[in-house]
Amino acid sequence: MNSIRRIAGILWIAIAPVALYYLIKTGMSEIEKKPTIDTKIQWIVFIIVFIPAAIGLVIFGYYALKGEYDEN
Repeated sequence: MNSIRRIAGILWIAIAPVALYYLIKTGMSEIEKKPTIDTKIQWIVFIIVFIPAAIGLVIFGYYALKGEYDEN
């Protein structure tokens, strides 16, 4: 079970930047489709809110990879 947690840690570390990249890519394409101020504000808020979540995923993955969640 501990090895599964460590593998999951690697996955969390990998998923966070990929998800952030695709969120920014999608936001930019949506802003290009409809360049009004409400669309820009909406996507900027989405991205700003998700950045700490992505950082949290990386931290969670780091601790899982480090073995902090192993059973004693």
